Amino acid sequence: MKMDWSRIYRYARRFVALASLLALGFAATSGPKGPESEEGKTKKTWTGISYMKQTVVEQAPAISAASPGWESERAWSGFDDWEPAIAADPSSTYVYQMTTRYNGPKACNGCPFPVIIFRSSSDSGIIWSTDKFLPVTKKKQNDPEIEVANDGTIYAVWLDAYTPGVKFIKSTDRGVTWSTPISFTGKGQNNIPWNDKPILAISPNGQHVYIAFNSSDSYVVSSHNFGASFGSPVKTNNDTRYWFHNGGAVAPNGDVYFSAVDFSQDYTGDANINVLKSTNQGASFITTRVDTSREVPGCPWAAGCYFGFLGSSAVMAIDGAGKMVLLYSANSVAGAAEKMYVRTSTNGTTWTPRLEISNGVAGVHNSFPAIAASTVNNDFRVTWQDDRNGSTNAWNTWYRRSTNGGTSWSAAIRISDLGSGAPYKTANGFNFPYGDYFEMAVDSTGRNHVVWGEGTSYDGPGGSWYTRGQ
Repeated sequence: MKMDWSRIYRYARRFVALASLLALGFAATSGPKGPESEEGKTKKTWTGISYMKQTVVEQAPAISAASPGWESERAWSGFDDWEPAIAADPSSTYVYQMTTRYNGPKACNGCPFPVIIFRSSSDSGIIWSTDKFLPVTKKKQNDPEIEVANDGTIYAVWLDAYTPGVKFIKSTDRGVTWSTPISFTGKGQNNIPWNDKPILAISPNGQHVYIAFNSSDSYVVSSHNFGASFGSPVKTNNDTRYWFHNGGAVAPNGDVYFSAVDFSQDYTGDANINVLKSTNQGASFITTRVDTSREVPGCPWAAGCYFGFLGSSAVMAIDGAGKMVLLYSANSVAGAAEKMYVRTSTNGTTWTPRLEISNGVAGVHNSFPAIAASTVNNDFRVTWQDDRNGSTNAWNTWYRRSTNGGTSWSAAIRISDLGSGAPYKTANGFNFPYGDYFEMAVDSTGRNHVVWGEGTSYDGPGGSWYTRGQ
């Protein structure tokens, strides 16, 4: 991952023996090893290529001619952006976005790239504020996540390198000012010296805040005072697998859930799709294995792409009645392209048989799911990326909706509708997904807001693209 040290480290780990890791000063955990510093990690930097002058950045939306009910996608900037996050305020017309940026103005003298960028819209995504660094540190930043409580308070997490790793902040004035960051791991903290990829879930009123992350093992940390303080991280697994949390949600009854996939340490062999559930406000979790995917497909055609990038991801959403939909990618044959599936549940432990929502064509890669529940019960919206328009090099972002709790779904709509606007775009789609994830949100009026990454390859460059529709 372009300077996304979490992915870089996992890639490097396949080639570095345990003895070498220890010699480099890596600290042991209960299973796999994690970095205690930046030393010894493979350095993967910005390519040095800029598409600033070749990227069209539209300031105002336009109705899409190709995607019914949607606006045309808009590039966030001409900078090298990827892995964006989004949240809609349930009590106002504000929408918020964060992205990871690899070039452009620096956050401070001596601040490295990548950095986290924040912006807001007060009119439901029509016009966006100027970019803001969030927050300013001298660590390489990645993996932003953002949520909004019913009172408009913004909650956000990101990675400050591997150590201290996950940091949490919140804002009560629509992102003008932010609280002092809180971290959970690092030297002297909770005996977890490093961590990777946070997923944030909050109760509607914001009182209960849950953050899942990994140190190869799976952990969840909880706050029950609106994020003012957090308890000790709770370890949820007892194996030596590498865990990735991709989604999380709090049910109406207060139970908290995270969707996660566990892999072998080098991505070979099967991957398992799981749901973690806590009925005691994060004090403990039970894990339900929902499905198993065979070994991941490779991606040698995309510059820099590591084995594992197109592996399974799983996200979930819960509506106001407690109905859950799990959206994930998986395959049935080792090395085959993965398809996209949904399952539903009312308790997080018993799930319906999987239902494919991708186009069913063998050889089409389906990856990077995103999901959101509407304010109306049984109304779920999903998006993901696939290369049905041209194997390996013509990807698009697709949207489907269910109004009956996931039993059936509308026809797929291509929401990455533009055939130009950046060097990596053609009439058939964009060259490659840019980043391991993207996000969607549904506002109080039922409008969808989606932001994702497009690029030339895994190495890039690329950009974050946004659209909205209903």
